[in-house]
Amino acid sequence: MIRLIGYFFGIGTTLALLVAAGVAIYIGHLSKDLPDYEVLAKYEPPVTTRIHASDGSLMAEYARERRLYLPIQAIPDRVKAAFLSAEDKNFYNHPGIDVTGLGRAIIVNLQNFGSGRRQVGASTITQQVAKNFLLTADQTYERKIKEMILAFRIEQAYPKDRILELYLNEIFFGFGAYGVAGAALTYFDKSVNELTVAEAAYLASLPKGPNNYHPFKHADRAIERRNWVIDQMVENGYVTREEGNKAKAEPLGVTPRRTGTYLFAGEYFTEEVRRQIISRYGENALYEGGLSVRTTLDPKVQLIARKAMQNGLIKYDTLRGYRGPVTSIDVSGDWGVPLGAVKGLEDVPEWSLAVVLDSSASGLSIGLQPARQASGDIVKERVEGTVSKDDMGFAMRHLVDGKTVKAKSPADVLKPGDVIFVQKNEGSDNTYSLRQVPEVEGGLIAMDPHTGRVLAMVGGFSYAQSEFNRATQAMRQPGSSFKPIVYSAALDNGYTPASVIMDGPITIQSGNTTWTPKNYDGTVAGPATLRSGIEKSRNLMTVRLANDMGMKLVVEYAERFGVYDHLAPYLPMALGSGETTVMRMVSAYSIMANGGKSIKPSLIDRIQDRYGKTVFKQDERGCEGCNAPEWKNQPEPELVDNSEQVLDPMTAYQITSMMEGVVQRGTGATIGELGRHIAGKTGTTNDEKDAWFIGYTPNLVVGLYMGYDTPRGLGHGATGGGLAAPIFKDFMRVALDGTPNVDFKVPDGMNLIAINRKTGMRAASGDPGTIIEAFKPGTGPADSYWVIGMGADGSNASGGALSPQANQAIQDGGGGLY
Repeated sequence: MIRLIGYFFGIGTTLALLVAAGVAIYIGHLSKDLPDYEVLAKYEPPVTTRIHASDGSLMAEYARERRLYLPIQAIPDRVKAAFLSAEDKNFYNHPGIDVTGLGRAIIVNLQNFGSGRRQVGASTITQQVAKNFLLTADQTYERKIKEMILAFRIEQAYPKDRILELYLNEIFFGFGAYGVAGAALTYFDKSVNELTVAEAAYLASLPKGPNNYHPFKHADRAIERRNWVIDQMVENGYVTREEGNKAKAEPLGVTPRRTGTYLFAGEYFTEEVRRQIISRYGENALYEGGLSVRTTLDPKVQLIARKAMQNGLIKYDTLRGYRGPVTSIDVSGDWGVPLGAVKGLEDVPEWSLAVVLDSSASGLSIGLQPARQASGDIVKERVEGTVSKDDMGFAMRHLVDGKTVKAKSPADVLKPGDVIFVQKNEGSDNTYSLRQVPEVEGGLIAMDPHTGRVLAMVGGFSYAQSEFNRATQAMRQPGSSFKPIVYSAALDNGYTPASVIMDGPITIQSGNTTWTPKNYDGTVAGPATLRSGIEKSRNLMTVRLANDMGMKLVVEYAERFGVYDHLAPYLPMALGSGETTVMRMVSAYSIMANGGKSIKPSLIDRIQDRYGKTVFKQDERGCEGCNAPEWKNQPEPELVDNSEQVLDPMTAYQITSMMEGVVQRGTGATIGELGRHIAGKTGTTNDEKDAWFIGYTPNLVVGLYMGYDTPRGLGHGATGGGLAAPIFKDFMRVALDGTPNVDFKVPDGMNLIAINRKTGMRAASGDPGTIIEAFKPGTGPADSYWVIGMGADGSNASGGALSPQANQAIQDGGGGLY
């Protein structure tokens, strides 16, 4: 018997050794093809890029995987406890494989064998790191063995905290969120430091199967799983029984964080920044690089700009009548469902979509578009209201088959089922005013003239309606707002603000083409100073001035100012016939505002990579002495501005002073009502297709235009002074409120001399019609009356008859020389 037992023991031992050898050979074979686990030391997962306003407000996040990488030290203990309780309570004790858990899983799998139930894996956190980072998700024993081998190796190579850090930053939580920090923001709009026990437990329940525990589709299942995690936290001693019971009594409380842009009214600005980052670094850097971008946007100024621009567009549009409803739906049944499917304007929260339930002579009965819950379901409650006839007064003139018709009753304009935009009246619970999305559009830029930092950008009425950015992408004719460039070129090349030019008919012959420009009002005024020409925006004077100094000089300055890259040297271009953008025009005016120095418009102040290293900085000024090792009574360090001097500082002041006259006495006189030191210029293009105004204080430049996307006339009398200037005025009234009324600085050496406003000659003390004019050293008022563009005999050198007023002006001036 003893020999028999020994025999079987020998056979068993031999077989065991053979099996062990076979296992060892098999494991050795698998080990040869294992991935290099040392790559975990260089782990750089795709991380969300975040864009911030100048005050730190979050504007937008961009990511393919919504992840914010957190070091383990930044993750709260209760969050770590939730995941350890849910996934691997023995994590800090096992060598990579939890033998107890593995044995339990084997028993369960044997019991479930043949039942069709899914096998359990008992993977530790280390094993999950090995699978997620280095292996596929195949459900095979071979992959499982590889996972275990790697887990042992990973445990030997890295500390436990590093392994847990990798796990918590890599795992997928659903809703596009990766990593615990991204999940906290996505599900609860919180940082991980703000998560409650219940919230942390719910997040810990998700890696097992995010869709299985969806907060809205499978809410009961999600709560059951969360509560199980809480029980495990209590059992493992991470929270007390009382804390656990309190946490289990809480609802899920999931409030999904919206994606895309977050800062109200900043959509156009944000999209422009997104395009610039892609252009500079590529799409992968934007969507995976974890960049931190600090922009120049001032949220307060942006809100002011948005409101001023929208109000101006709405005011113009409503004066042209009502074009009809957004669409029509069936209101015979539950109107909330079809109305809920109509897309509104999410970036115009003041407006709501509504459906007309009844229309009569007194007004409309309406139903408001139902709100949507976080789950996306439409709420069941229906809210109704009214629109009185007075609150839709502009719609009494409405379009029918392209013709404007005057209605007698609201019932003539809208019928039940028509979907409309409305805005709640202030101080009322259920009365509304009718609204209409304007057809006319426009763009606006506000800029710091000393740095080029763009403080605000409005690219149109609504980004939700149209993503086309009219402030940077729309190529429009600037019209008369280009004239200051022409006058700057003249002042920089021998002319003075008191130089006199003939404002009379002129005909330009070029080959077989004849061009006869006219002033906007069709009149001529005779000889007048350059100041008068820009204040009254006289086209004929500008053409004569450009003709006298040569279009090559105008082209040089237009390109030097950055208004155009290549401007054709034709006289009509002096009147702003070439196409450019609001951004370029505002940048050009900034040169005049900051003493003639070039500026580079910027939307981005600084970009940092995922490690906080600055990889881009807009401010290129040098700083002498900023890095001194110690204080030795040396002078304070100063920023050195190396910007190119595009325009003589004295010329910059002269043109600024002349444009102050535009605001005080000229085509932009409405802005003078603000009582501020503001310089600016109106612009109206041919056939009144575009209306412009660009103006500035010593510290702020703002420019805008209004026009249809497919250019057409804005209507007779629609000028920059009548349409664009009031928008500028509304903006400046609020933007400058509470700030000092700073005057423009007069450069040292500039001579201020009283001249006759009409003749441009020196005025005696007490003479009527005088004005103080700025002259450069060595220049001054003319000693004799000299008119550019007039024959020696006093005739109009360019042909055409002068008006009686013009002839009288010549006589009053005492004749003229060419």
